[in-house]
Amino acid sequence: MKEAAVRKYLLISGVLFGLVALVHLYRVIKNLSFQFGPIDMPMWASWLGFLIPAMLCGWAFSLARK
Repeated sequence: MKEAAVRKYLLISGVLFGLVALVHLYRVIKNLSFQFGPIDMPMWASWLGFLIPAMLCGWAFSLARK
């Protein structure tokens, strides 16, 4: 039972990280600006926002397969 719960957690985490990565990739592809209060977020932040969650997504799915 515990293994099934851990696997479900990893799958849900992988999907959520994948969605976050896709949103950041969409911003980069469409060259959309984003402002957080008075700060204009640079595009390199979305590159990091894509790469890190994409790696976490792949890691979660690889762990879920084991």
